[in-house]
Amino acid sequence: MAAPKKGRGSTGGQGRPGRALVLILIAMVALTGGMFLSGHTTPRLGIDLAGGTSITLKAKSQPGKPDAINETNMNTAVSIIERRVNGLGVSEAEVQTQGASNIIVNIPKGTNSAQAREQVGTTAQLYFRPVLTVTGGEPTPEGSASPSASGSGKASATPSAKATDPETASDPKTTPSASATTQGRAVTDGLKKDETPTPSASTSGAPASSDAPAATGKPDPATAALEKKFTALDCTDPAARAKAGDGVKPEEPTVACGSEGDAKYLLGPAEVSGTDVDDAKAQFDQQRGIWLVSMEFTDKGSKKFQTITKKLSSQQSPQNQFAISLDGEVVSAPQVNETLSGSAEISGSFTQQSAEDLANVLSYGALPLSFSEDTVTTVTAALGGEQLEAGLIAGAIGLALVVIYLVAYYRGLALIALLSLLASGILTYTIMALLGPAIGFALNLPAVCGAIVAIGITADSFIVYFERIRDEIREGRTLRPAVERAWPRARRTILVSDFVSFLAAAVLFLVTVGKVQGFAFTLGLTTLLDVVVVFLFTKPVMTLMARTKFFGSGHPWSGLDPKRLGAKPPLRRSRRVTARTDHPKEA
Repeated sequence: MAAPKKGRGSTGGQGRPGRALVLILIAMVALTGGMFLSGHTTPRLGIDLAGGTSITLKAKSQPGKPDAINETNMNTAVSIIERRVNGLGVSEAEVQTQGASNIIVNIPKGTNSAQAREQVGTTAQLYFRPVLTVTGGEPTPEGSASPSASGSGKASATPSAKATDPETASDPKTTPSASATTQGRAVTDGLKKDETPTPSASTSGAPASSDAPAATGKPDPATAALEKKFTALDCTDPAARAKAGDGVKPEEPTVACGSEGDAKYLLGPAEVSGTDVDDAKAQFDQQRGIWLVSMEFTDKGSKKFQTITKKLSSQQSPQNQFAISLDGEVVSAPQVNETLSGSAEISGSFTQQSAEDLANVLSYGALPLSFSEDTVTTVTAALGGEQLEAGLIAGAIGLALVVIYLVAYYRGLALIALLSLLASGILTYTIMALLGPAIGFALNLPAVCGAIVAIGITADSFIVYFERIRDEIREGRTLRPAVERAWPRARRTILVSDFVSFLAAAVLFLVTVGKVQGFAFTLGLTTLLDVVVVFLFTKPVMTLMARTKFFGSGHPWSGLDPKRLGAKPPLRRSRRVTARTDHPKEA
């Protein structure tokens, strides 16, 4: 009675193979349905297959910081640029260093690739600077009326960076008036941190109005040079815009142009840097029906922001504005009408796109270095398409050779192997298609190579199991017990083999960059799917096939014919004969 119990225990897993098959079929149907419902029926393609833009950024030396271009700062810049571009939803943007001072940015062709290129081209440091004066973008004529920005006071920060019409500037109902002495005092206060202005330094930071009282004394040379630079700045000239803030340190005042080119600014020293911003998001205010940008600051940045907003909220326009300066351009200049601390809200005439752009700049715009756009190259998909076609042909040839080998050597068992390969292919394709919109995965040439290599890994698992079954039949067992007894030994071998492959893929993914990571990711994914397919599909199907007459009777074309395998006589029968012949001798 003990022997039958042991036999049933060894084959207990063969009773309900349908459960495993139902589970994997449900998974395949769910993934396929999700793929069609999401509208992403094909995997996203990388830059080498879909084409795109390759940008080379060259790091520029920082004033007073000759050692700023180093490995640490370059790696930090790579990380920020990558997060910044990917924050726009661009798939598989590749950002990596080249040499000591260059960064290569590959942006695949897609919906947001042009927008990403614009933001990659403005990869300088991000600062919050107080606005001292703002006027139109053209050079200011000597002796003209001193302009000031108009805007209504709000509790939240509201963008108000437009130049004031000279006709409305003189209207006291439209624009707060300020004498030249008052404006000069405000400007001089903002030129240097912790410096108390002297009576002789009360000259206007902007061109003085002819109607305003004349200021006494002469400004210091630095102030006079800055005023002259502001007066002469022409923001309608692209070359002048690009050079407006060159060589200026964060603790120094500067001049800058608005991002739209219709305003120029005289700005005080940087009070808050982009590194002080913890997070920024574009949100839609349902009550007011407008788009806005909410900001969260770090603990250190919150204290800085509270100090500057307290100071600005007591000023008249435009001295109650702070400018968000990126790469020497003012991307936004909100007014401040109350003291703000840990968080702030920028509202105004935002569209969804402009709100998202500003939030992305605030989140990822602070870089340790400034960069210039060295070269821009458009990559076509023609070469990649040819290589992909060649790779697919090679994969098809390899798959055909595997099928021919399986049919010639394993005969009927080749059907189980082909069904398993089909199941693995469906799972791999649907998961790759869904991973595109989910995590930005894009299929490139190395990833295709990884998928082709996976065919051999999957076929190897089938061969291990089939050979274990054939070994059991050679030992004299029938097919059904042979299938169950072979599984534990084959399972251990398959798991060890797949673990080694997955470990190699994981290490390769962690220590490499760029396209090689696509190969490692695909290899690791297909290795995991191999385990799933062997356990939930190949083994249950083999159990069901063993119950059929074609396989169970050892048909010559089943691949499990005992005669062709050189099976030995049944083990139990030989043991019983030996026992009967030995017993009389012992007696």
